Amino acid sequence: MTAGDRAPDASLVERLRSLDSCAISDALDAHGVSAVTLGPAPVWPVRHVVAGRVRTVEVGPRRSDRPAGHVAAAAVDVSGPEDVLVIGNGGRPDVSCWGGILSRAATARGIAGVVVDGACRDVSESRELGLPVFARAVVPVSARGRIVQHAMDEPMDFGGITVGPGDYVVADGNGVAFVPGADAERIVAFAERLVARESAMAEEVARGRPVAEVMHDSRFPTVEESTP
Repeated sequence: MTAGDRAPDASLVERLRSLDSCAISDALDAHGVSAVTLGPAPVWPVRHVVAGRVRTVEVGPRRSDRPAGHVAAAAVDVSGPEDVLVIGNGGRPDVSCWGGILSRAATARGIAGVVVDGACRDVSESRELGLPVFARAVVPVSARGRIVQHAMDEPMDFGGITVGPGDYVVADGNGVAFVPGADAERIVAFAERLVARESAMAEEVARGRPVAEVMHDSRFPTVEESTP
C-alpha cells in the first residue's frame, strides 16, 4: 500500500480532517481498496477527527543482546503536527508500547495522534494532555525488558494491512482507516463528494421526505462519474 517516503501534503491532511473514517471507508470500498483496520479504538473520548501522515514504528521481542533505543522515542523526536505515529506490535494486548512520557514528548512536538496495533498505558496522562491515542487494549505492563523497536519509517503490517511512509491515516470514534499515498487524492475527492451528497440527503429527511425514498438515491456518487 505504501507509495514511498514523501513530504506530507498539508492541504490533503486538512481535507482529511474535515472528513471522518466512515466517509473514507466508503470511498475505499468504492475503489476496491481494503485499508480499514478493525479493533483499535480511542482510549479516551476524542471529540475530533485525527488525521495525518503515517510515521511507522515496528516493535517486537528483542532479537539480540545489542542495545536498542526506547520504543517510538526517535520517531517522536522527528515528527510534527502533520504526523500520526502508527505503532505495530502485531496486535499484542499484554504489553504497552506507548506511555505517559512519550505522550508528553509527542504533545510538545504537536503530533496529531498515535495509533497502536497492540496496547498502551498511562491513559490519564494522554487524556490530560489532549493527545489522541487509539489502541486495541490498555494495560499497566511496561515495554521495558519485553519489547524493543525493530524499525522506523519502514513499511509494516498493521492488522493485515501494509502501511508505510507516504500513506495517510484517519482515526475517530468510528475506527481507523488508512489511505494509500498513491491513491490519496482520488480517495479524498470521492469521500468529499459522498459527504456532500449525504448532507443533501439529510436535509431532505429534515424537510420530511420519507427516508425510504431518500435512501433509494439515484444521485449517489459513483466511481464511474469520477473517471475522466
